[in-house]
Amino acid sequence: MSAATLEQEKTATSQSPSSRAFSTFERMVAWRYLRSRRKEAFISVIAGFSFIGIMLGVATLIIVMAVMNGFRTELISRILGINGHMIVQPLDGPLDNYADLATKFSGVTGVTMAIPMIEGQTLASGPGGAGTGALVRGVRAEDLTKMKAISDHITAGDMVGYASGTGVLIGKRMADQLGITAGGTITLVSPEGDITPMGVNPRVKSYTVSGTFELGMSEYDASIIFMPLEEAQLYFNAPGIAQSIELFVTNPDLVDDLRQPVEDAAGRQVLITDWRDRNKTFFSALAVERNVMFMILTLIVLVAALNIVSGLIMLVKDKGSDIAILRTMGATSGSIMRIFFMTGAAIGIVGTFAGVLLGVIVCLNIESIRQFFSWLSGETLFNPELYFLSQLPADMNPGETISVVAMAIGLSFLATIFPAWRASRLDPVQALRYE
Repeated sequence: MSAATLEQEKTATSQSPSSRAFSTFERMVAWRYLRSRRKEAFISVIAGFSFIGIMLGVATLIIVMAVMNGFRTELISRILGINGHMIVQPLDGPLDNYADLATKFSGVTGVTMAIPMIEGQTLASGPGGAGTGALVRGVRAEDLTKMKAISDHITAGDMVGYASGTGVLIGKRMADQLGITAGGTITLVSPEGDITPMGVNPRVKSYTVSGTFELGMSEYDASIIFMPLEEAQLYFNAPGIAQSIELFVTNPDLVDDLRQPVEDAAGRQVLITDWRDRNKTFFSALAVERNVMFMILTLIVLVAALNIVSGLIMLVKDKGSDIAILRTMGATSGSIMRIFFMTGAAIGIVGTFAGVLLGVIVCLNIESIRQFFSWLSGETLFNPELYFLSQLPADMNPGETISVVAMAIGLSFLATIFPAWRASRLDPVQALRYE
């Protein structure tokens, strides 16, 4: 054979469709193996279950992570809407210059609001005699107006009585529990009352309920009472004194940067804590639960990926004669490996994106779905008294969604490597015996 002829054959082989990685020929063969035929029905069933498993696994991961993110976001927004981001307490004596300090703190760059406050535990009761524990928070009327989480969520009554110093604001759930409406009377009992020769007598005093508020967080709606600061000072035997000054800042995640400027503005020894310190255990528990849930639900995707392995191994065995014919026609071992790799990877990729679509649809309609199943079962799902929030939240994080997609596709690719490698290692004679 002449050198020219050998060169022509070499050129023809290099231009063969099957010699190029992921060529049209390889994609066509992989697609044919994905289609169901009568004698391959069992293999197609396994592939179908793999597809459904990956789809449900990805969708479940996205939904659960979105709901847990929604929990965290909603809880933080409600907790920080009613509680200060930084709490300043004196160490060198009573906080009697709270008005001046609040003005100085408000002038610090990054601080949006400084609110002097006094707090105390009481027993609250209504006209019917029902009682419950309550946290009384003494706040100036002008400061409470600036707290939009409260002033913009008054469900009944108004702040007129509060501003005049004669009324209080209570949570809607507390009002329902005690049978009190706006304009009614609530009685508060404090153990730190009047000092007499016989000892300390509990202080009992009734107040007019100026209005009720609803934050959407049952723990707060059922336990907090706002009282004018001056009245709270008298009620808790602290005339002219505030317990602390709560600061609201522009970016709660950057409170560490404001510690030194706030200390400088205080001009006295103070103890500064922030929202992370006060809720450290709660948010740490949420983070642990979120990470553990991610790892557990990943097992669903892993099981579905293992189904791809079993399905491809059976497909390789069933296609032994096809492998022999393809190798005889000149297909390389790499080409065979890529064909079966694409066959298995296609299941994982399509299943992953179908799962993403299903997860997004469910997340966008999560509250409607909850209400439907509540109606269907006749029971209250996601009880606000147990889960703190009045609605089921879902907040999809793009970064987490991309991580779920990458993880699912990565597991699918890994699952196809071994069966595809086994197929590529068969020579024509072994493939016919395999058949």
